[in-house]
Amino acid sequence: MLFDKIVLATQNYDKVLEIQKLLANLDIEIATLDQFPGVPEVVEDRDTLEGNAQKKAEVIAEFTGLPAVADDTGLEVDFLNGAPGVYSSRYSGDQATYSDNVKKLLSELEGVPWEKRTAKFRTVIAFCLKGHTEFTEGFCAGIIAETPKGERGFGYDPVFYVPEFSSTFAEMDLELKNKISHRGKAFLNFKRILEQKQK
Repeated sequence: MLFDKIVLATQNYDKVLEIQKLLANLDIEIATLDQFPGVPEVVEDRDTLEGNAQKKAEVIAEFTGLPAVADDTGLEVDFLNGAPGVYSSRYSGDQATYSDNVKKLLSELEGVPWEKRTAKFRTVIAFCLKGHTEFTEGFCAGIIAETPKGERGFGYDPVFYVPEFSSTFAEMDLELKNKISHRGKAFLNFKRILEQKQK
């Protein structure tokens, strides 16, 4: 076996829960950052999802000495020319809450008709192993709802409506969301990469 442990390079507890479930059936130990005292906080200052994911994975791999996986996710709204994109988590400011970001997004789309509210979530994964980083990604298309619906999920989930399932991400249980979501698809691809490396 090439390695038996990897570390998730994220401080976001909601992401950790989703990713742990997505990787649950792998024969690899999944470590989290709270297991490493003094772990540095990685400033996401790159101008692409790929850049932020790469930076997080490489910094954490160097600090922990373990293979590290990081993701960066952006909500890309067509009417807003792809915004908030790489700034999704801090759309309404560096200290923004999930609710703050959703409110700003809805205010910018106020009065915009349903057919022009198309968007996609995109997740880019970076995996750093022995100084080499590779990438994979996943997408999910949807529409920005006019009002938040649902209590599950996090971030923009209450306003990301998936027509095929007639519900927002926040109305779905985690099992369904992980099957169809950008992060679910990206980590499915990542699992294939890990399985290939372990052969």
